[in-house]
Amino acid sequence: MRRLRLTAMAVLAAMAVTACGGTGESTSAAPSPTAKGLKVVAASTWEAGFAKAAGATDITVIVPSGVHHAPDYDPKPSDLAKVAEADVVLYAAFEGFAGKLKEAAGSKAKLIEVSLDNTPDKVKAEVSRLGGEFGTAEAARAWTTTFDTEYAALKEKVTGAAKGAAPVVVAQAFVAWAADLIGARPAGVYGPQPPTAGQISELAAKKPRLVLDNSAMPGGDALANVEARRVVIDNFPDQGLDLIAMYRANADAIIAALG
Repeated sequence: MRRLRLTAMAVLAAMAVTACGGTGESTSAAPSPTAKGLKVVAASTWEAGFAKAAGATDITVIVPSGVHHAPDYDPKPSDLAKVAEADVVLYAAFEGFAGKLKEAAGSKAKLIEVSLDNTPDKVKAEVSRLGGEFGTAEAARAWTTTFDTEYAALKEKVTGAAKGAAPVVVAQAFVAWAADLIGARPAGVYGPQPPTAGQISELAAKKPRLVLDNSAMPGGDALANVEARRVVIDNFPDQGLDLIAMYRANADAIIAALG
C-alpha cells in the first residue's frame, strides 16, 4: 500500500509539472508571462533599439524618429498617456523631459535609466541587463551572439575599404565609438558644444582624413575649412528599432567617404 501511495504521488507531481509547462525541454523555450505581456515605453528610438535587442516585443516610442534633437522634445499629453499604460519606462538621464516621464509613470510602471552609448561592449552590457529586467535573458544572449558576428563582419568590410591603413579621424564626442569600425582611435574629439576657433585649429593640425559628426548634434559644419571628409553618424536607429541596421548604415557611410 505504501508503494502504491508513493506511485500515485509521483504521477500527480508529474501531471502538475506538465500542466505548468515545467519540463526540462519547454521551460527555456516558453516565455514567462511577464516577458510575453510586457509593455515597454521608450523615450526615443535609441532606448527602444536596446529594448528590442533585449527581447521586448511591445514597444512604444515617445519621441518621433524625425525629431532632430530628441533630448529637447516636449512630450504631448497623448505621449504621457502612453507612459501611464506602461509596465516599464526607459529613459536616459540627459533627456530634458525625463522628469515628466517619471511623473506620468505613477506607481505602476518600473522606471529604468538606460546608459546610451553605442560602444559595442557597453551596448552588449545594457542589452544583457535589460534582458534580465524583462525576463528575456535568452533572447538578449541570442541577439548578442548575432551582434558579435555582424559587427566583426562590418569592421572587416570598413577596414578593407581603408586598405589596411587606419586613417586619421577626429570625432564628435558622442560618436567617437564609430572610429572603432575603421580600426582607429580618434586623434581628436570635439563637443558636445560646437568647437571653438582654438579647438578647430588643434583638430586641423591633426590632419584628419575623416570627421565623424553627430547627426543629432552637428558641429562638423564648423570644421568646413579642415581638409577632411565629413561623415554623419547616427546614434539613433530608425523606426525599425534595429541597432544592427544602424551600425550597418554607419559603416556604409564611412566606406563611401573612404572611397
